Amino acid sequence: MLTSIKGFKVGHYTNTEAFTGCTVILCPPASVGSCEIRGSAPGSRETPLLDPGKTMNQVNAILLTGGSAFGLAAADGVVKYLVEHDIGYETPWVKVPIVPAAVVFDLNVGSKDTHPGAAEGYAACEAANSGTIERGTAGAGTGATVGKWMGPQYWMKGGLGVAAQKHDDLIVSALAVVNSIGDIYDVNGRIIAGARHPEGGFWAEVDPGARFKGIPLPLNTNTTLVVVATNAKLHKMDVYKMCQRAQTGMARAIKPVHTSHDGDCVFGLSAGGVDMQFDFIAEMAAEVTAEAIRDGVRTAKGTADIPGVT
Repeated sequence: MLTSIKGFKVGHYTNTEAFTGCTVILCPPASVGSCEIRGSAPGSRETPLLDPGKTMNQVNAILLTGGSAFGLAAADGVVKYLVEHDIGYETPWVKVPIVPAAVVFDLNVGSKDTHPGAAEGYAACEAANSGTIERGTAGAGTGATVGKWMGPQYWMKGGLGVAAQKHDDLIVSALAVVNSIGDIYDVNGRIIAGARHPEGGFWAEVDPGARFKGIPLPLNTNTTLVVVATNAKLHKMDVYKMCQRAQTGMARAIKPVHTSHDGDCVFGLSAGGVDMQFDFIAEMAAEVTAEAIRDGVRTAKGTADIPGVT
C-alpha cells in the first residue's frame, strides 16, 4: 500500500452519520507531484501548480475530500497542520505548504449540510501514520457510490481502496476514492458493482446498450480520485505521464469513465531514489490504479438504502 513507500503517511477523518469524510496523504520531503484531470466536472484546489509546465515541483500533502466544493475548506486544516510542523515551500519570508486537493460529491447520500472543514482536515493529519490504511467506507470514500447511470434507485456503495506492486526495490502504489457514475469491473471483465437490475444482476448485463439512454441524470455529482505514488526517481513531466497511464488503469476498472458527469482526477507523487525504466513504472501505475478501484468497492460497507458488494 501507499504507506509501504518510506516517508508517506495517510490519515482519515470519517463521519458515518453524515456519510462524508476526508483523507490526507502527507508526503516525504522533496516529493515531486503532478496530476491529470479527465473528468468534465472536477472540484479542486491548487491543481494548476501541478501542471508539468509550471515551476513548482514540491508537494507537501494531497487532500481528497467529500462535501463537494464545500469540502475544499478541509485543505485549510491541512495547511495549518503543516505550518505547525514547519513544513512547506521555502521562501525568503515563510514556508508555504503546498496542498493540492480534490473533492467528490457525497451530498446526495448523507447530510447535505455537513461536510469536512478545516477542523476535519486537521484531524485527518493528526490521524496520519505509516501503517495499515483503513479502506472501504472510510475517509473521502465514506459517502461514495457507484453505478449511477440508471439513477439512484439502482446504485451501489463505493469507497476507498488501495493497491501496490513491488519489483526489487521499486514500489508503485495507488489510493482510490471510487464515486463513479460507471460500473466497476474486475480483471476478467465482469461487473463487481454497478447499476443493479431489479430482477437481479446488473443493467449492463441485461441491456448492454442501456447506458444513458433517455435517463435524466443530475450533472457533476460523480468523481473518481486517485493518488499514485512511487519511490522511483522521476522528473515532474514523468510524474505527469505516470498520471496519464494511471487514467488508463481507471478505464480498465470503470465503464463508462471520464463522462460528462464525472470529475475524474489522478495525482502522481515521486519520492525519488530508485532508477527504473519509465514504461515499466507507468504500467505498474495503471495496474495498481485499477486494483485500488476494485478494492474500494469490495471493502465498502452498504447501508440500509445502498447495498455494498458484500
